Amino acid sequence: MIMASLNCKLLPVLRKILPKPNAGCWRAVVPNRRTDLFFSTGLGAQCQLHNEQGANRNTLTGKVDRFGGVTVHLSELDLPPDISDGGFELLLRDSLTQWRAEGRVAVWLHVPIAQSRFVAAAAAHGFTFHHARGDRSTLSLWLGEGESRLPLYATHQVGVAGAVLDETNGKVLVVQDKNKTKNAWKFPGGLSDPGENIGDTAVREVLEETGVRSEFQSLLSVRQQHNHPGAFGMSDLYLICRMRPLSFHIEFCTQECLRCEWIDLEELARTGHTTPITSRVSRLLLHGLMHGFQHIDLGMEVLPAVYSGMFYQLYHRPLPMGDSTSPNV
Repeated sequence: MIMASLNCKLLPVLRKILPKPNAGCWRAVVPNRRTDLFFSTGLGAQCQLHNEQGANRNTLTGKVDRFGGVTVHLSELDLPPDISDGGFELLLRDSLTQWRAEGRVAVWLHVPIAQSRFVAAAAAHGFTFHHARGDRSTLSLWLGEGESRLPLYATHQVGVAGAVLDETNGKVLVVQDKNKTKNAWKFPGGLSDPGENIGDTAVREVLEETGVRSEFQSLLSVRQQHNHPGAFGMSDLYLICRMRPLSFHIEFCTQECLRCEWIDLEELARTGHTTPITSRVSRLLLHGLMHGFQHIDLGMEVLPAVYSGMFYQLYHRPLPMGDSTSPNV
């Protein structure tokens, strides 16, 4: 950094000594060994960024998301077209230092194929490939505590929520998500892990977010949404399950939730402080509580697959008692 500062001070001198540059570029049109060394080390690029972005801003510009991560699109930055690999590595190093000091939890680095040479510098700082589409790749780096909580990439993502209903008093467990722009009541839930069954995801997510142990009872609803902002523009499936509580003491996760309460089901069905899907499923649960859950449940049955030794889970309304019309599955 000392050398970069010294070289920045040389710029006025170089401008007087060297021929006048073309518009938009101050590099000499007749380079020599001295200027080649200056620019090939990337320090010239650092000075340009320093001058363009203001004092002590030798960092990449990114957009902070609601989860505390930062997204950087290299194609949107005014990087010098001839910036060296070493110059970019120094820029990325200083940027990571600043982001860690700011408490950022992750970095998403979008790299156009024309700038793929910067991937090696990113990998040296711990970045890994997250996904690639068309003419660009996306690298990610977890900066938070513990193991990475960044979602995996796929054509679809599956979110599962658990509606934990205490049938003895008609109360249901709800949370307010810390990372939402609107503090609305919703059922606790999250993304399903690869190879994880729907019911197991609901049990895990309810426990992680609220501290309440629960048991899967049925599938209540399926929402399908395309071009989902939280799924990198891909499709999203969101399933809500009916759960039976095995414990009642709340010890919610303060990293993910603002509040967590047992709320009267009738109140949740009427309030405007909730999401549309939570309101609709609350009414569905209320109907089941009053008239019987057999009218709303999609039960689960494990059936053998056509592949030997494999099984799958089928969710459907129960067949009427004594039904003899169904063929062998």
